[in-house]
Amino acid sequence: MSTRRVAITGIGLVTPLATGTRESWSALIEGRPGIGPLTRFDAADFSVQCAGQVDDFEPERFLPRARIRHMDRYAQLACGAAQLALDDASLEAGDLPARSAVFMGVGLGGLETIERNHDALREKGPRFITPYFIPMIIPNMAAGWISLIHAVTGRSLTLATACASGAHALGEAFHLLRSGSADLVIAGGAEAAVTPLGIGGFAAMRALSTRDVDPSRASCPFDAARDGFVLAEGAAVLVLEPEDAALDRGGRPYARLSGYGAASDAHDITQPDPEGAGALAAMRMALEDAGLEPSCVDYVNAHATSTPLGDRVEAAAIRALTGGRPVAVSSTKGATGHLLGAAGALEAALTALAIREETIPPTLNLEDPGPGCDLDHVTGGPRRQPVRAALSNAFGFGGTNATLVLERGEER
Repeated sequence: MSTRRVAITGIGLVTPLATGTRESWSALIEGRPGIGPLTRFDAADFSVQCAGQVDDFEPERFLPRARIRHMDRYAQLACGAAQLALDDASLEAGDLPARSAVFMGVGLGGLETIERNHDALREKGPRFITPYFIPMIIPNMAAGWISLIHAVTGRSLTLATACASGAHALGEAFHLLRSGSADLVIAGGAEAAVTPLGIGGFAAMRALSTRDVDPSRASCPFDAARDGFVLAEGAAVLVLEPEDAALDRGGRPYARLSGYGAASDAHDITQPDPEGAGALAAMRMALEDAGLEPSCVDYVNAHATSTPLGDRVEAAAIRALTGGRPVAVSSTKGATGHLLGAAGALEAALTALAIREETIPPTLNLEDPGPGCDLDHVTGGPRRQPVRAALSNAFGFGGTNATLVLERGEER
């Protein structure tokens, strides 16, 4: 069996921080949050008044108008991020290997289209449902459109594992490449759930922050004042290639993807295991997959969504993994909010950038770590520090957990 090293050679980001990888990274490092007042719809009757919205995305920049009309917003965001990632990797459709694939993570799919067509059905009748309704809402259309646009004829797969979807997509793509079964994978996640049903549904669960006096401070992972996550939208797509092939063609990898772990809590549909067993198992499995010990980890990009229980449980799992050894930890959701199915891909991308730039991003709005959340938090600004190996965590409803290991790769 092949055990090729896998490199991240392109990153495309469409986030509440900005459209563009460099633009998103700069905003994160400079402490400019992507969370603000909820303006996508009239939210006067909602208990939640803030969100992480992508306000500068112009689909016409990436797609012809005829296609835009037949795509839900989540698929448009995905295609934009994929184009940015391929451009970043200096690849065009004709340059892609014959054995290329697309793996995308999506949590909810075409929620905006569902709402719009349900309104049309109730107000005008069934003749006013668009004939493109089904192709627009199904979760695999992000991968499907990327495959079509870039002429990728290999595997086109969608991972739908709630908030771990993007990380699972990257992990499964990594294993496919490492095994020698593909020569390039476009992988990541996309989500566009900042809609009345999306906000209303999570608010009904009391999962969202209601700290709306200053929306930019509503997401405060690990802080004692945290009261729920901030729903956000966006997409993150990475180009993965065998490291030697990438270097041979003159690519400059951001980092090496070297390990992947996936485990289930088998505890509750929405609440994490109180001992963090599944999270800890995923982290240990990922390190074993990479052939590394916990002592090699310099940084953990935590899943930490700003929920009272979830952040505390993850902190305990990190302490158990490291045996109390100080390891730099940050949650970038303080700046971006929670992108659901795209979160794991976005945070893996930001972890790769942290390795490349030797700069660990901070956790915005973390001023007073809550009980049980004592870690070596990066706060108050970025931390300049070389990172040999890092973990990127993503956990989701259904008790699903994913961890990716990223390392500094080879350069020529």
